[in-house]
Amino acid sequence: MLAHIYMLPYIIFMDPVELFKQLSDITRLRCLALLFSEGELCVCELTEALDLSQPKISRHLAQLREAGVVQSRRAGHWVHYRLHQDLSAWAMQIIKGMQAGAEGREPYCSDRLALHNMSNRPSAACCS
Repeated sequence: MLAHIYMLPYIIFMDPVELFKQLSDITRLRCLALLFSEGELCVCELTEALDLSQPKISRHLAQLREAGVVQSRRAGHWVHYRLHQDLSAWAMQIIKGMQAGAEGREPYCSDRLALHNMSNRPSAACCS
């Protein structure tokens, strides 16, 4: 990607069509809703909250990362994701609107409840 060569954030060049492609999948929407409300989450937390396999969650997060919507950091064996810090204002507004529309609806409510009921959250030795 040309943006990476010049050390510019890719998100500056994101086309709205690309963002909407990323938002067109329910698994990615559910991940983004949790990341928007919680800030940063480990893959294990998303796996638990969404009750989906780790490879499926990781694949969708990788797509979001490659599109510049989220960014990751590694902490030992664990990978944590959050919304990209350079996400443009227009893209953040769309995600914020999606979050508002999802508020109080399934499966988003169940996802948040499952996350908050998770006994081994990262603060308690992630994914042990």
